[in-house]
This record gives sequence, C-alpha cells and structure tokens, in this order.
Amino acid sequence: MNDESQKEKLRQHFARRVTTQARVVLDTWQKIHEDRDKAAAHRNEFAAAADKLVRYAQRFEMDSHARAGQTTLELINQWEPGSALDDSLERRLQDAIETLSQSTLRRTDLNSSESPHQFRRTPVYIALANQEMASRLIRQLEFFGFRASAFANADELTEACALHKPETILVDVNFGGSANAGITTIEHLQERHDTPIPIIFMSDEDGSIETRLQASRCGGEEFFYPAVDPGQLIEKIETYTHGNTVEPYKVLVLDDSRAQAKYMETVLKKAGMTAHIITDPMQIIHALEEFSPEIIILDMYMPGCTGMEIARVIRQQDRFHSVPIIYLSAEEDVSKQLHAMSLGGDDFLTKPIDPKHLIATIHNRGRRARSLLALMIRDSLTGLFNHTHTLHLLDQEIVRARQKDQSLCFAMIDIDYFKKVNDTFGHPIGDRVLRSLSMFLKQRLRKTDHIGRYGGEEFAIILPNTRPSDARNVLNEIRERFSELQQPAGDREFNVTFSCGIAAWNDDTSQALCERADRALYSSKELGRNCVTVADS
Repeated sequence: MNDESQKEKLRQHFARRVTTQARVVLDTWQKIHEDRDKAAAHRNEFAAAADKLVRYAQRFEMDSHARAGQTTLELINQWEPGSALDDSLERRLQDAIETLSQSTLRRTDLNSSESPHQFRRTPVYIALANQEMASRLIRQLEFFGFRASAFANADELTEACALHKPETILVDVNFGGSANAGITTIEHLQERHDTPIPIIFMSDEDGSIETRLQASRCGGEEFFYPAVDPGQLIEKIETYTHGNTVEPYKVLVLDDSRAQAKYMETVLKKAGMTAHIITDPMQIIHALEEFSPEIIILDMYMPGCTGMEIARVIRQQDRFHSVPIIYLSAEEDVSKQLHAMSLGGDDFLTKPIDPKHLIATIHNRGRRARSLLALMIRDSLTGLFNHTHTLHLLDQEIVRARQKDQSLCFAMIDIDYFKKVNDTFGHPIGDRVLRSLSMFLKQRLRKTDHIGRYGGEEFAIILPNTRPSDARNVLNEIRERFSELQQPAGDREFNVTFSCGIAAWNDDTSQALCERADRALYSSKELGRNCVTVADS
C-alpha cells in the first residue's frame, strides 16, 4: 500500500469517527425531543456529546461538522442546567440539529431536497455483499425513521459495533466473500457484548440445517432463504426494534398487612413494574377503576372477607374477566389451593414469598394476558387497534377531554385506489402496503395518539390534546412523506397515496365526531385524493 492510499484510508477512518460522534449528538437530541419531561436529565449528556464532536471535527479538519457542532454547543450553553427547555431555544436547537444532520448525509444524499430525517436512537446495520440491495434497504428504512448504515467489510462492521451497539444487524451468511464468513463475523461480535444483538440472516445459496443451526446459535432471530424483498425485511427489522420497548406491567396488590404490602411494592418497583397497593379490601372497586391493572395479587385471608370472595367480585366485571389473579397465602393444603383457584384465581404463591418466584410468575402471566388481550383488541394484519376498540378509546378520550377542558381531533385515512393495487400486484402486496402505512403512522405519531384499522384500507387516528391546525400539519407531512415511499413488488416498485379527513371534537358524541371526519374524508376524495381536509366546526 503506497503512502497516498494509506493517507486516504486514515482520512476515511477519521471521517467515520466524526460522523459517528455527530450521530451520537443527533441520538441524544432525539431522546430530549421524544420526552420533554425528562429533557433536563439529558442536558449535560447532550452538551458533552456536542463538545466532543467539535473537538473531533476541528482536529480532523471537517469544517461543516465543526461549525454545526459549535452552533449547537453555544445554544446548549444558553440552557440552564436542571431547568426545562423553553420553546424558543428548542426551535433554534432544532434548526442547528437539522444543519448537523445534513452534514452527516452520505455523498449520494447531498443532492436530495428532502428535509433531514429524525432517526431512532439506535442504528440498524446492514452487511450485504449486494451493495445495490443494501442501498435500497437504507433508503426504505430511513423513510420509516430508522438510522441505517451499510458496511463493505467485516472490519468496518466490527469497528462500528464497538463505537455504537446496533439495535439489530441484517447480514448475509457469506458476508466477506467466503462460505459462512458472515456467521463467523457475528460470532466474534456477540462475544464483545454483554447482551446479544438480534441478528437477521439471509442467504441466496445456502439454506441447509447445518448453516441455520450455526446462525441460530450466534443470535440469529430470523433466517431468510432464498433472499426476500426489502418490504419483508423491513417488517422483520421493525419487529426487533420498535417492538423491543415493553411497557411495565401494572400490578394491583391487595394485602391487609401494611408491612407485607410495602415489601411487595418494593419488590415490584425494583423489577421495573408499576405497583398500586391497597390494604382495605373495601377499596377494590375504586382501585380497579382508577388503576386499570393488568395483574392482581390478592391475600387469601383478610378481616371481613377472603381473597376468593374478592376474586369473584372482580370476575363479575367483564373488563377484568381475563386479568390474571394471583393468590398469596401461608396455606399449604393443595386441595384448598386448587379450590381457591377454581373461584377465579390463576396462580397460588405460598408465603414467605420468594421475590424471584413472584417476578417470574408475574412475567409469565403478564405476557400471556397481553397476548390474549392483543388478540381481542388488535387487528391481526397490522397490529393496530381494531374497529371496536378504536371507538372504545375514542369514548375514553372524549371523557378525558371534557374533564380536562382539552382539544381533541379524530382523523380518518383511506388509501387511494387500493383495489387497483390488489388487482395489479396481488393481495399479498396489498397487505404489505397496509402494514407499511401502519408502521409509518406508529413511528411518526406520539405514544399518546391511538391508531386503529377502521376496516379494509381505512385507518382511524385519535389525537388527544391536539388542535385541528396541528393535526392537519402532522398528517399532511405524513401524507407527503408516505407518497414518496417506494413500495416493492418483486422487480418493480410503485407509489401509494392516501386521503384524510379530520374533525375536531366540539362537545359532541363519538358517533357525530366520526361522521364529521368521514364527510371530511369524502371531501378529500372529491378534491382529487392525496390531500387532507379539516371538517367545519
């Protein structure tokens, strides 16, 4: 290797370090942007990341990164440590971050007129021999809000993982040129991390059981043979990223012993669960309504009533008919335990309680309860709320908006010419379009918003504490971005648009609100589709 090529390799190495640090700054801003209540806690981390970026960029003479980092750092210094981030400063920081994100774009992106993407906190790494496929995947992933990077060789991938552990890696089993070289690379990578990285393997040539076993043993969650199109891969990548966030279980504990109740609360909170403790069985109805638990723990014997009697009262309410109930007691008679469970209980733990046993039981019961609940309230194709549950949520949000005197919007979306998509490309591709829109909406709307599949190609969105103008702006931006997304269909690609109608709650019923949104949607269709219409108040 001559001196010039060595210098070029060093330059590329330093450029990657600066770009990686720039993305750390972007990731930290994303944390602040996603949860304003905890913004102050990330302020010092944000400042340290920006300062490091400036020093790296100046050292390696990357002027655009240095300028953007310096501007960001100066603005952070105007943010008083421990205080909330005010709106004016947030807007200026957002402008600086967008300038920085433009600096991190690859050369192939610099001619793009698109606004910078808001990336997820953790990257997705692509290690494929087929660079055209890798580039195509990255474009698609970035549309869905992921930050994705492709690597040309094992050394680059290893270096990137050392700097920033990815959320998942998509890798060809032969990445590197030789048979199963990709699997060998992943084996070495996994040894460097305390917790395994979810891996999606793909192969055009080898689907043997020996290769599949080797891939599975080093963290392979999926194995595609023969290779599949980008649409299917993105759905799987989404499973190991967006789906990783698990809400803590909500556990209601009824125990007449205050000391035992506090002990249970400490154990549950230490395990990351949300606990609500009551010591008076006569408060059970109020606690159920206020807390809406996912799991209930009952002491078997209490003054005035038994846990079995309380369980029967709970089971008389349809809403809590399938919520797991776990009994606690010093009772060791198996026949009495079985009798207790026949009266509404699901499990029985004997005092003194082993914390590990308790947590394991709650996790097992909780996972199953959530799975059963999802089957009842979610659409099986998209994972969104079904029609019935969406209307139930709308009723709840109307009650909340009335109590808190807040605004509320309801939107209906309909995919344009969806029948033509099914007729032209087939129903499996049509189903993938529905799933891609559901992913798009989930990743661009707030956690407090509710998204449902209303039926067929229709979607419904509930936007609490949102004014009509804000709802229109958000959904219009989503509409524009979704219309740019290339939908894969074998060797072909096509675009899909949607129409939208929005209605603001005006102290009317949920039925009236739905009807106004539906009429606004119809107006969008009459205006030529691919637009957003807000209903008159």
